[in-house]
Amino acid sequence: MTAQNPWKVTFNNWPAGIPRRGIVLSNINESMPFKGFLVKEDTLLLERSNPDSLGARFILIGFESINSVRFIDPIKESVLNTAGFLGKLSQT
Repeated sequence: MTAQNPWKVTFNNWPAGIPRRGIVLSNINESMPFKGFLVKEDTLLLERSNPDSLGARFILIGFESINSVRFIDPIKESVLNTAGFLGKLSQT
């Protein structure tokens, strides 16, 4: 049995308290800002915040190609705790 991809789990269980926007960084260091997303099997469809240089407004990316996800909105610690994160953030 193989473990499920953590990015697939993250996007399928996106916490209600976190806006559905941010930046996905691919394994080839491409930054992809998004303002919404859809999930299908092992593929993520990102709705871009702005069209890229060729005019593309959507990106399809496999979960295995995602290196990291960046949140651009402030997030409360309580929301992160409900998403399964443990510990304390700095209060400053």
